[in-house]
Order: sequence, then structure tokens, then C-alpha cells
Amino acid sequence: MRLRAALSILPVLGLLTVSACGAVPPGGPRPGTAQEVDALTSAILALGPGIDPEEAARAAQISYDHTYQLALEYQITDPPLVHNTKVNMGLRPRGLCWHWAEDMETRLEAETFRTLDLHRAIANADNPFRIDHSTAILSRMGDGMADGIVLDPWRQGGVLFWSPFAADTDYRWQPQQDVLDARRDRLIARGEWPAPG
Repeated sequence: MRLRAALSILPVLGLLTVSACGAVPPGGPRPGTAQEVDALTSAILALGPGIDPEEAARAAQISYDHTYQLALEYQITDPPLVHNTKVNMGLRPRGLCWHWAEDMETRLEAETFRTLDLHRAIANADNPFRIDHSTAILSRMGDGMADGIVLDPWRQGGVLFWSPFAADTDYRWQPQQDVLDARRDRLIARGEWPAPG
């Protein structure tokens, strides 16, 4: 009887999980407004001295514009976890969080900023109750990701979410390479990692 009761709440938990992950705005994802771009520009400049104002403005504009472009390319019409399911079923081309992070990083790196740096991060890698989440982080050149701004187009279904790293309390971000190295080490320890060569 307990098993049946526990199983009966799984659909409700699934629905709550999906709805808690953000929803696509009515009418679908939208481009960033001039005020949103200005706010992100100001936040980038606030990362510290030495940031070129033109680079900050360009990075902010690209972050919003590219998010919108990717939302159209990925055919975003659903909340993030529903869209993930469609990607995994082959019904949508891309749109998993790591796709967003990879495509944002690639686009911003193409600018070859002199005063800004990019980082990749993963959260939830050590939490069996949550799926991994990937993002790109923009910082002042030479600073670490913890000094930067999280750029997360996935979280709000194709509308750019951004936040100073320290203020993003929804996730505990770790450097992507650290997470991947730890996974490799666990596989090696279990004898499941392919031998080199």
C-alpha cells in the first residue's frame, strides 16, 4: 500500500518540477529590450576597472540577441524540461542547457574580447536528485568565474537570465573542467574508462 501511495505522487512531483523550472513567456521567447541590454552592460562594467565600455555593451547586446536567435533555431515553445524531453526524443534539434552554454560561449568567443573572459560551469553534478545544468559565465579578463556574471538562456525558456555569480543562489556552480575530470576519475576507479591509445 505504501508503494502505491508513493507512486501516485510521482506525476504530481514531475509536474511541480517542470513548472518550477520556468515557463516560456506568452507568445514565446522575445528579444531583449534596450533597458535589459543597458542593465547587463552596467553589470559587466561593474565587474571591475579596465573593462572596455564598448566591449561591455557589445557583450550585453550579443548575449540578448544570440539568446533570441538560438530560441528561434531551437524552436522553443515549452518550459525548459519539456523542451529537453523533446530534444531527447528527437522532436527538436537542440536546446539542452549545455547546447545553450556551448553556443553562447562560441558566439561570445568569436568577438575576441581584450578585456572580458569566458568560462563554462556545471551545477548539480554531485546531486542525484537534480539534472546537471551548464552555463556560460562572463568575467573581467584574468578574473575567475566566481567574479563573473552567469549567462543562462536555458533557465527561462529562451529568455536570457543573468546574475552576478555570487547572487545566483539557485545553483552551486563548479568549473566545467573540474566536473568532467572528477567524472573521468570515477570511471577510471571503476575500470570503466577506455585505455588510452
